[in-house]
Amino acid sequence: MQTSDLSDHISQRYNKDLEDLRNNVLQMGGLVETQLSLAITAIVTGDSELGLQVANDDYKVNKLEVLIDEECNRLLATRSPAAGDLRLIVAIIKTITDLERIGDEAEKIGYLASKLAEMDRPADSYRELKSLGNHVLQMVRDAMNAFARLDVAASYAVVREDEDVDEEYDAITRQAITFMMEDARSIRRVMNVTWSARALERIGDHAKNICEYVIYMVEGRDVRHTEIAQDAE
Repeated sequence: MQTSDLSDHISQRYNKDLEDLRNNVLQMGGLVETQLSLAITAIVTGDSELGLQVANDDYKVNKLEVLIDEECNRLLATRSPAAGDLRLIVAIIKTITDLERIGDEAEKIGYLASKLAEMDRPADSYRELKSLGNHVLQMVRDAMNAFARLDVAASYAVVREDEDVDEEYDAITRQAITFMMEDARSIRRVMNVTWSARALERIGDHAKNICEYVIYMVEGRDVRHTEIAQDAE
């Protein structure tokens, strides 16, 4: 094999490694989305078994994180990536950390769903949690779509969306305090609702983080802790 052919072969193999890496991240994102969706369903429907299933399946997310992290380290050690490729790998390492934490929060929600299923259910079947959960689930989906397409505009939209999630969470917290003051017997159940809402709010934060990494990959600048509305202009 001539030197030029060898170089082409190495380049093609490297590109395939990077593409496989991105696909593995998308697979992990899809798994996390499923876990979150099932956790929300478990709360809304009062399905204790489904909640425990979500909690017990968290190992699948952890396993993918380890696999992708090891591949990132291998590429860093053997390919010495530069510029855009280096940003991609760094962003992926950060992204899988946030995806793993989303998985942890979904696990927590699964456990809380199993506890709530054993308590008296409100007439609205946790409407506020369902609304917040669906909002956050859409943020995660949009974040992974932005990652797949390297879509900066979509990433900025998700980052701004986090403010609405924070407002929904604050509203649930205020309502929870009112319920507990009015009826001390509801404290245990309402606390589980509050913890579930807190886990959902944190998932929104992680989805926001992933989109900030996409912006970093594409534009090469760190927009964390900045005024995002100004950056988008």
